[in-house]
Amino acid sequence: MLRRHHSLVLTVFGTLMLGACGNSSLPAERVSAPGNGGNDAPVTEDRCGEHPWCDTSLSPAERSALVIDAMTTDEKIAFLAGDNLTGIAGFEGTHTGTSNGIERLGIPTVYYSDGPMGVRSGQGTAFPAPIALAATWDPDIAQRYGAAVATEAKFKGNDIVFAPTVNIMRVPHHGRTFEGYGEDPELAARIGVGWIRGAQRTGLIASVKHYVANNQEGIGLNPAIGPQLPLGVSVIGNRLFVDAVIDDRTLREIYLPAFEAAVTEANVGVVMCGYNRVNGEWACESETLLETILRDDWGFDGYVVADYLAAHNPINNFYGGLDFEPWPGLSYGPLQLTPLVAAGVLDTETLDRRVGNILRSYFAYGLLDRPAYPADEAQIDKQAHADLAGEVERGAITLLQNNGLLPLDARELSSVAIIGEPADNFQARAGSAGISPFFFNTPREVITARLEPETTVHYDDGSDPASAAELAATVDVALVFVADRSVEGADRLCIRLNCVDEPGDQDALIAAVAAANPRSVVVLETGAPVLTPWRNALAALVQAWIPGVDAGRAIDAVLFGDADPGGRLPVTFPESEADLPTAGDPTRYPGVAERAVYAEGLEVGYRWFDARGLEPAFPFGHGLSYTEFDYADLTVGARDDGGLDIAFQVLNTGTRAGVTVPQVYLSLPDVSDTVRQPPQALKAFDKLSLKVGEQRRVELSLPPRAFEYWDTQAGQWARVPGCATVRVGRSSRDIVLTAPAACSG
Repeated sequence: MLRRHHSLVLTVFGTLMLGACGNSSLPAERVSAPGNGGNDAPVTEDRCGEHPWCDTSLSPAERSALVIDAMTTDEKIAFLAGDNLTGIAGFEGTHTGTSNGIERLGIPTVYYSDGPMGVRSGQGTAFPAPIALAATWDPDIAQRYGAAVATEAKFKGNDIVFAPTVNIMRVPHHGRTFEGYGEDPELAARIGVGWIRGAQRTGLIASVKHYVANNQEGIGLNPAIGPQLPLGVSVIGNRLFVDAVIDDRTLREIYLPAFEAAVTEANVGVVMCGYNRVNGEWACESETLLETILRDDWGFDGYVVADYLAAHNPINNFYGGLDFEPWPGLSYGPLQLTPLVAAGVLDTETLDRRVGNILRSYFAYGLLDRPAYPADEAQIDKQAHADLAGEVERGAITLLQNNGLLPLDARELSSVAIIGEPADNFQARAGSAGISPFFFNTPREVITARLEPETTVHYDDGSDPASAAELAATVDVALVFVADRSVEGADRLCIRLNCVDEPGDQDALIAAVAAANPRSVVVLETGAPVLTPWRNALAALVQAWIPGVDAGRAIDAVLFGDADPGGRLPVTFPESEADLPTAGDPTRYPGVAERAVYAEGLEVGYRWFDARGLEPAFPFGHGLSYTEFDYADLTVGARDDGGLDIAFQVLNTGTRAGVTVPQVYLSLPDVSDTVRQPPQALKAFDKLSLKVGEQRRVELSLPPRAFEYWDTQAGQWARVPGCATVRVGRSSRDIVLTAPAACSG
């Protein structure tokens, strides 16, 4: 089954609302001479030629310096801006961005691709949403996901992929929640590092985004036009203008760690700065963010690219730390820069540094020392990538509640109702994550194929709750599929399944079906937390996220027990919108006068619920298995470097093989009455698949940073004095083992 979708572009306030981006324990590595096509075959030709800087025995810095010496001033200026944008609509053979090369110097044209959920250039594999990848709690499969996306980008002729997105979910209304890795910085860091390592080992360069605190699209219009939506239009708290006002400690401990890990652990090649302002400065002009933190503190040696239309002032961008502005070059175009350089307003030393950051990255990641990647879709193993998408989805599907009905036994079913249009549709989202799939399957078709002819399968699109309920009353089991609608460019007006600006009433549909048949199972295909007021009337509730091209097979496998539901929540599902940290306070969200104050500080996600004693509908880290596990024998040991080694036993005590995700939280004492700690914070985790009766010793290590806080007065990390408590659990609210850790003075 093939379908083709294309993104639209909206013009807002006279500018394009484009968002191309706007988005393990293995050692970090740089790719200096990647194999062709992701294989291990040696590269036998390159694009550099016979120039002195083509000598691979020289360091990237030495090579880039030689190129800079040979460049004219006009060539340097032109090198800082993109040259065209053919890929707005994602048509075949186009690229999200292009940087023309310099033929006489052997500098090739470089092509950029979108990539959070797959490649948006013609057709591609639509993987489960990044929020689903986070729900796997599996950095290893994140590597494979990143490698597969990068491979498709490569064989569509690209060199750099705009992904991953590691922004923290501050508010579940955010229109791009589905594009990130949830509410916790440790989980986002582990998944992001895995993704980047996988992508860059194929020879592509990853571009982590959107640096930093690009945590809302703004309140406005969320249009409903087709399965791949156009960009939304925000009016209040618009991502293009909003100022995220964040104290230094919160910035360092919540919103920066995933970016820091991308740099210091995964060695990401490109960092994309976001649209928004941070503490009054545009993110793409902030010397604090782009020079002091990114380069001086973390040692970043790649280059900084602006989100599309995120550069505003050529002088501030130039001296703030921006290296490259994609099309249309409104700030860094030759028209703007040439007179400023000629007048000495922009000095040549900084110009050389901007150009050098880009060139040095090209050399460091082998971009000139290999052939151009062919635009040859035939080299993409489409079925293997679809199978991987299904594996990711099976590992992401989260069983939120179950009264014993699941897994279903087909032999015991004489009739089943499949209800809801999402059961029969490919689930897409808009903007840089909008993918037109090579092929896909749906839950309706796969479940029907499994059950018929022995079991009668009925279908109702759910548009009339009364009609759906009438059908549900006649069958053994009712399977209800529902979805939210999220879009880049505008936040949701609520976190119900349908808001006032959206058609339909899926909450009423679920309530009606559950009232008619207590053996009802709801499958959520959502990209963010939603309210679940009807959950107690259900036999089971399954979170399938935005499930990708193999949705049908993956969801079917979990519902019927071929696979254990492997997912755990990377976000908190609240009982009520009133329980959210921003509820009722527009100064926090969406902001007043384009100024959003992060007054909740560190209390983001589960930290807020823990600190305020609020009971969520489903807590962070939650997810059920079809079997049972016992955790026991926790031991902790202090290391000389200030870190901590942790070990404990996990035993499958149930009647079938299954998956468990042990999570380690650390409870730290308050430093003072004004420097307080959240009740607990995730510091490590593992994912285990155990057979019946199988036992495994889990060994995890906490780095010294786990016991530190950002001392705003000293401007550095400092050890928290006092005694910490290690807490091991199945979720943030299901803690089963505790132990005191070593105390510090």
